[in-house]
Amino acid sequence: MSQRLAGHSALISGGASGCGAAAARLFAAEGAKVTIVDRQAALGETLAAELRGAGLQATFAQADVSSRTQVEAAVAHATASCGAPTVLFNHAGTIVVKPFLETTDAEYDSLMDVNVRSMFLMTRAVLPGMLAAGGGRIVCTSSISAVAATPNEVLYNLTKGAVHMFARAIAVEFRDRNIRCNAVCPGFIETPHGQREVEALTRYGVDVSEAAMRAAQGRMCRPEEVASAALFLVSDESSFVNGTHLFVDNGFTAV
Repeated sequence: MSQRLAGHSALISGGASGCGAAAARLFAAEGAKVTIVDRQAALGETLAAELRGAGLQATFAQADVSSRTQVEAAVAHATASCGAPTVLFNHAGTIVVKPFLETTDAEYDSLMDVNVRSMFLMTRAVLPGMLAAGGGRIVCTSSISAVAATPNEVLYNLTKGAVHMFARAIAVEFRDRNIRCNAVCPGFIETPHGQREVEALTRYGVDVSEAAMRAAQGRMCRPEEVASAALFLVSDESSFVNGTHLFVDNGFTAV
């Protein structure tokens, strides 16, 4: 590896599985001291131990990322273990697939908490340390769903639209203080999250068959491809990329 993140402390929310875990492996291999933050303690601890066993630097902090106190504790753990984070990957997220008129207040609140509030809390908790360090890089996981609506995913589409604008707004407000913030926007991904989405959409009669997927984006996106896009956005290679949305969808949104 080229050690593109050498000297950086990187915090990854939702980092215990899927694209978050792929990013944890890649960022650590590129020289970052990685803090994995997730609700899934067993997966997170196992991944951190795997990375340490490979001679890389990693630690785990269990947290519900929609809780301010737990987020602040996770950031404090990252700072004590690895130094104040100068790289933040706001990846934690979930989905509700359901006809809109059947969705509930509780589902709305839950999805906003995990997909939007967590991003707000994590970024707010990390920014003071980044500013004290002289700058930082933030990537938020958005989705094709921010710009391409899918039936039975109104709540999910709503939250990803918020992620889109959050990345732009943070970029504009903190640009003059050497903070960059961008969003990575995957298509359908070959992860447990992505498979659950496909299964749920199929139950509701939405065509996400292999043939439909091939027509829309060629194949399912691999988590490592999302991690590579996120790495680019937090590396020096993207030093003049700020407030943008990088689609990792093989042309899904270009059609």
